[in-house]
Amino acid sequence: MRTRLLVFAAVVVVAIGGTVAYVLHARQKQVDAASRPPAVPVGGDPAAVSTGPHLVFRSTSTGEGYGQVAVVPLDNPNGPRAFTDASCERVYATRGSAICLVAKRGLATTYEVKIYGPEWTVESDTPLAGLPSRARLSRDGSLTATTTFVYGDSYTSPGQFSTRTTVSRVDGTGQPYDLETFQLVIDGKASNPVDRNMWGVTFVDDDTFYATAASGTKTWLVKGSLSGKRLETVRGDVECPSLSPDGTRVAFKKRGDLPNGHWRLSVLDLRTGVVTETAETKNIDDQAEWLDNDTVIYGMGRQADGTASSDIWAVPANGTGAPRLLVSDAWSPAVVR
Repeated sequence: MRTRLLVFAAVVVVAIGGTVAYVLHARQKQVDAASRPPAVPVGGDPAAVSTGPHLVFRSTSTGEGYGQVAVVPLDNPNGPRAFTDASCERVYATRGSAICLVAKRGLATTYEVKIYGPEWTVESDTPLAGLPSRARLSRDGSLTATTTFVYGDSYTSPGQFSTRTTVSRVDGTGQPYDLETFQLVIDGKASNPVDRNMWGVTFVDDDTFYATAASGTKTWLVKGSLSGKRLETVRGDVECPSLSPDGTRVAFKKRGDLPNGHWRLSVLDLRTGVVTETAETKNIDDQAEWLDNDTVIYGMGRQADGTASSDIWAVPANGTGAPRLLVSDAWSPAVVR
């Protein structure tokens, strides 16, 4: 017994030592990265840039500014970026407000939601359960939607994630809406699958929204109502929807017959039900954004060069043309006009 206790104690000491060494190594890498000069042009006041039409995104350029929120004019998206003080895993913004999903790293990483007001001043911060995935604001900035991945649901297999998607009021009034508690109607029939997951909200107005619902191996585009606490399927095989500025189309990830973990960026016409595949044929794992009514933009990882960086690309929504680089070393775009 004594020998077993000694062996166990030795294992614990080694584990703790390894953890501490890893954290110290990770922190040193962050210090080293921050000491390097930025690989992109930097300049300007974010408050001044934000007075006109602009693009908000998470900078993924190595060196100073990595992970920080940057702002650039829409007419010069790949020009000098103005850095805010916000550091986010995922960011989204409208005129006068922004939502930021933050990772607070240490021996135990925790997460929180920060809401920013005009001139990027923090208005609130709230603990967030799970790994940040998606964030959206309603068009007037009064509602937030967050999606996180979490462990521990009884219906998931060991090591698998489930989702938590919550809609809340920015001013903090009322109780948050947990979309998993809403009535789900699949193909006209009320359903209550225990393994339901919801993610990727995009707002129509202050009551109506679209999102993804999933059960088993199937996914659907659902149209939801906050006041009715109801979700109704619109079409299958739709993930991470994003509503166009004119409200007529939804950009989304379509799996089709692709292998697991691969999606094709497509556009659904809500009036006709017609789906158009864009000219982007590479795997897209992002909730797209609309640059305007004719163009979809999206983040795409740059894994070929062995870095954790990414870029924002643009492609016509009607299936013509070709993808083009919009902003290098960037992720999580939001267009603000």
